Amino acid sequence: MPRHPTHAEGHAVDRIGWLRAAVLGANDGIVSTASLILGVAASGAPRAAILLAGAAGLVAGAMSMAAGEYVSVSSQADTEQADLARETLELAADPEAEHAELTGIYIARGLDPATASAVADQLMARDALAAHARDELGLTATGAARPLQAAFASALTFAAGAALPLLVVVLVPTARLVPATIAASLLLLMALGALGARAGRAPVGRAVLRVSFWGALAMALTALVGRLAGTVV
Repeated sequence: MPRHPTHAEGHAVDRIGWLRAAVLGANDGIVSTASLILGVAASGAPRAAILLAGAAGLVAGAMSMAAGEYVSVSSQADTEQADLARETLELAADPEAEHAELTGIYIARGLDPATASAVADQLMARDALAAHARDELGLTATGAARPLQAAFASALTFAAGAALPLLVVVLVPTARLVPATIAASLLLLMALGALGARAGRAPVGRAVLRVSFWGALAMALTALVGRLAGTVV
């Protein structure tokens, strides 16, 4: 379904597919790896064990994100293709009924019957399937499912996000590891929230507050579990 060749105006929705996967991957990488590091550190484990746990979490998390995104977006793509195939058969079997259906959609949007019928005539003459895909099914080029793009974006950004808490483990003395990991992770989450909001042209403050709250909650709960486990052991 090609976009209009003269439409040069840019919109944030054009980036929604990869942006969603990238923000989700980086956010999950920071939160899950930092939480894992804090949980193991709070249990009193040595630096080597903390680093090993964080590295394992990075690899496992990146692969899990890639697989999860690929499977879920592939399911979406399969559904879209099935709908398009069914619409193709319906157009071939009864084009008059499909024309009436499209006309009804345009009338419901506010056009008078004569104009709605004329619009349906012109759009179906140019590309009947694209017209029905867009206006009946709600499928557009910008919202089309792209499984590989989503999988790679999620895996790479997860790994990038997870690498930053690991870097704290390498550089910071063990005695300061917990507060340094918390501070660095929250700063990274705030920066990520602001970056994602600006890329999507959304309110920055709300995005920063959202990722900071959930990141802090995840790290606090995991650290508590680690502390309790360390006390019991």
